[in-house]
Amino acid sequence: MTRVAVGILRNNGKILACQRKRGGRYELKWEFPGGKLEPGETPLQCLQRELQEELSITVERVQGMEFQSALYEDGGMFEVAYCYISEFSGDPKNNVFETIRWVNPEELRQLDILEGNRAFVEKLTTHGP
Repeated sequence: MTRVAVGILRNNGKILACQRKRGGRYELKWEFPGGKLEPGETPLQCLQRELQEELSITVERVQGMEFQSALYEDGGMFEVAYCYISEFSGDPKNNVFETIRWVNPEELRQLDILEGNRAFVEKLTTHGP
């Protein structure tokens, strides 16, 4: 099983959504920033490393985490740690994505979200964090 940590960043009621690069795996699908855990790494350590690389921000505080599993027919089973980031420093800068965008929670439903994130997005937009 592949373990992944992603960040749910909020700013003025909006959530940061990131679009995968054109030409890559799952091209132009929308997702939350983050990535795969390295050996011996905790979800929080992974999140701090990945968000520094992807967005040039520093995660200061995580309010909570939720775990969900997703099966990709072409990639196997993934366990995703959804981390609610309550504090971060720096302004998100797009270092690796096609585009990044702050969206209202309801707008997440209208984006072409990565399949493994759809159940989480549904829960987030229906019940909130």
